[in-house]
Amino acid sequence: MLSSTSHSLPPTVIAVVDDDQALRESLVWLLESVGLTTRAFASGDAFLAAAHDAFGALLLDVRMPGMSGLQVQQQLVDRHASLPIIMMTGHGDVPMAVAALKNGAFEFIEKPFNHQQLIEVVQRALSSAGQQHQRKQALAQLRASFEALRPKEQRIVVHVAEGMTNREIAGHMGISAKTVEVYRLRAMKVMGAANVAELVRQAVALSLVPALLPDAD
Repeated sequence: MLSSTSHSLPPTVIAVVDDDQALRESLVWLLESVGLTTRAFASGDAFLAAAHDAFGALLLDVRMPGMSGLQVQQQLVDRHASLPIIMMTGHGDVPMAVAALKNGAFEFIEKPFNHQQLIEVVQRALSSAGQQHQRKQALAQLRASFEALRPKEQRIVVHVAEGMTNREIAGHMGISAKTVEVYRLRAMKVMGAANVAELVRQAVALSLVPALLPDAD
């Protein structure tokens, strides 16, 4: 399991899943020749038995005996895994690759591979995974900041994000508008919000309020 602290680093190991031993060894050699760490699996079952959180990207063959690449992908979707999946396809597998893309795959590449293209796709996948990791870390830190607020401060953050004025919040909570302002400013400081607009965006990111309020009829 990855550490949940804000200092944890995104995984960068590439998982290679293909039943063809020669191809697996070729891919491992190619990726490691450009400094990428890899781990190879001969089947989807073997890969799924490993901790998928340990990998930064997945090179996954579409057609394999036993569990297919699409079935492996669906298992990962069901487990809410976020690692980018690069599907490896033969000439007749494009419809399957399109289905994989619709189910959230990062990219697909056709055999035989152009080595430089493969390396570039893997590097883009790792970059995407790193950005996603940073967003998750930032959201976790923001949530921790919100949870550190006093209950009244949390309520004020929600009401501000709902579009209520200080006077409206004061009347709703039975406190003075001045107290609302003091609490709001402290909440903004704790959450690192430079202004009210940023505080609202943070509340939306934390799902404290809907992203878009419904239009009035």
